[in-house]
Amino acid sequence: MSAEHMLLVGAPLGAVVRNLTDASLGAATPCSEYDVRGLVNHLLFWGPSLAGAARKESVPPPAAGEGEVELVGDGWVGALGGQVGRTVEAWGVDSAWEGLTWMGGAEPMPASVVGGMVVAELVVHGWDLARATGQVVDWDAGLVEFLHEQVAMTAQQGREMGVYGAEVGVSSDASTLDRILGLTGRDPQWTVVGR
Repeated sequence: MSAEHMLLVGAPLGAVVRNLTDASLGAATPCSEYDVRGLVNHLLFWGPSLAGAARKESVPPPAAGEGEVELVGDGWVGALGGQVGRTVEAWGVDSAWEGLTWMGGAEPMPASVVGGMVVAELVVHGWDLARATGQVVDWDAGLVEFLHEQVAMTAQQGREMGVYGAEVGVSSDASTLDRILGLTGRDPQWTVVGR
């Protein structure tokens, strides 16, 4: 079970979210297809589906595509913080990781695999938001080790699905987090121009 790993995501990611401001919405992120606004919209768009998967519920997103709905409105920081909290809480119980569940398709998948994907979604995008806005996020070492195992198992599938970009090479002595980032197609050394 990995409910305990999910619970370790909440506080660091919540802190990153609380430090976001309207002024940061136009900032570029290491996730090349999104600026901060787009990434926040992405997390709000898929959040209910991710939380629903923990309860073995197939929760459709609010529109056919992310570009069809703007979810970054008044109170967006609180909305994002609340959604992150609900997702962490839903996956923070052992039963969420048992059996089969649904995530974006008609075929059920092992809940443990989906849970690992959800941890990756929150940690990696949390890093994206932190890096884009000049924040430093400190993830628990055990969480990072767990996540590396999960991402290493699913990285090729993620690239085939277009979820991850081409692998970015990292040095042989790179940190575990940097190895995760490289597997997901991110440059661990990415910085905002001018910072």
